[in-house]
Amino acid sequence: MILKLLSIIQLRGVMVDNTTKKYLETAIKLTSGPRAHDYGDKIINHNNIAKLWSAYLDINISAHDVAICMTLLKIARTKLGSRASDTYIDAAAYMAIAGECKEKEVK
Repeated sequence: MILKLLSIIQLRGVMVDNTTKKYLETAIKLTSGPRAHDYGDKIINHNNIAKLWSAYLDINISAHDVAICMTLLKIARTKLGSRASDTYIDAAAYMAIAGECKEKEVK
């Protein structure tokens, strides 16, 4: 999802700030590299989390909801203390995962 966005931006000749590009590229690497290896398929993982949260909260939670809530957790962290780059990278990654979850949910 993020890779597709970067490709579209490059095709349109839009200049992307180096920090933005670095954060998005890092998010891509994390979701398809080390974390994918450590935690397995991101959609399956978010579906598993959704089942656990659904059971605990006694309401239906989707994998998409999980990714959105994890993004909100990252956003909440920006209100307190220092703002580490990994907070923004992780938030971007979770939003991309949310988009992928929603896309696969519809199919």
